[in-house]
Amino acid sequence: MNFSWMAWTLPTALFFLTILLLLIGMSIWEYFAPGGGPRVGLLRFKTTRGDRLFISLLGAAFIHLAWLGLVGPNLWWALALSILYAVIVFRTV
Repeated sequence: MNFSWMAWTLPTALFFLTILLLLIGMSIWEYFAPGGGPRVGLLRFKTTRGDRLFISLLGAAFIHLAWLGLVGPNLWWALALSILYAVIVFRTV
């Protein structure tokens, strides 16, 4: 396969590998504990673990884009904010 159409740098590869590992981890979690107990949180509608993962990934994308636009290309603090955001989403949403 020729993947030259994309700039495969180490951070890019780690990004997609992380998403793949999250999806595999969520699949294993769902296999051993089906359903995940949908709950109503801050958004006032039922969310499952998959919904909360999607919300946290979407929020992380916006955090990183905002960081790039407002601060610059050093994304380590944006990563820390994204992890904190994901923890908050999984606990409260």
